[in-house]
Amino acid sequence: MSNDQFSLDGSRTRIPNLGWVRMRESLRFAGKILSATVSRVADRWLVSITVDTQDDSHLPQAENEPQDENQVKGESRRSQNQGAVGVDLGISALATLSTGEVIPGPKPHKALLGHLQRLSRGLSRKQKGSANRKKAKARLAKLHARITNIRSDALHQLTTDLTRRFHTIGIEDLNVRGMIKNRRLARSVADMGFFEFRRQLTYKSAMRGGQVIVADRWYPSSKTCSGCGHKLDELPLSVRDWTCPACGAVHDRDVNAAINLRNLAVSSTVTACREEGAGLGRKTKAKPASAKQEVSFVHVCA
Repeated sequence: MSNDQFSLDGSRTRIPNLGWVRMRESLRFAGKILSATVSRVADRWLVSITVDTQDDSHLPQAENEPQDENQVKGESRRSQNQGAVGVDLGISALATLSTGEVIPGPKPHKALLGHLQRLSRGLSRKQKGSANRKKAKARLAKLHARITNIRSDALHQLTTDLTRRFHTIGIEDLNVRGMIKNRRLARSVADMGFFEFRRQLTYKSAMRGGQVIVADRWYPSSKTCSGCGHKLDELPLSVRDWTCPACGAVHDRDVNAAINLRNLAVSSTVTACREEGAGLGRKTKAKPASAKQEVSFVHVCA
């Protein structure tokens, strides 16, 4: 609907041919209202309102450097900006940060799989066109919506926390389509929502004035020692801890990968501003797997 077909008044909206309808919350953004879209997900009706806010001043901007300890006295470490961070995504844990923090994923599909299977079997046994089939279909749709909401809530909390705390974030360009083809990992990979994590992180970081550095898909973040730079020839997925043969450092696979991503993000920022370093990585002659194209970031030096 265009902005001349509906109107807002606090916590209610007027919809054509329906009248005034109460909303769970009032509009949180000030600006010119452009349009609204009414949709239904399971048993809930939603209205999505597009607002032109002109700028993103409602969000505090991220700082380029960690704040001074004297300026943030009394402020928790998780709420202050800490510069740059590397984020390694995984299956056992949703994200591992270069700071050593491990964020477990909710894995809603795995947790509710038994309930989902029971409702699916019940729906298949109902006679088509019957009232009981409609009820079973509604119950199954409600459970699917619950799984989606749990996953979305966890991703929003994580990406908001990261963009609030860090100005520069380094992540990997994961081949999610190829990972899903592995029948042993497909369900777990889909349950984490890697692409949605990258999408949210990208636009939230841009709104706060930060930047997301995406490493090359073939960048060996796990096989490279974050201490001396020695690169292993092979590192099976089953190996979670390894010792560098060059310097003797003991690495946790995920934490080491996150540290390498952080170092790459910092070096690429320096490269863009001061023309130093080797950039994001080498160019490969192999044709990359098809993936959704995203807008490239332009680094602007202050």
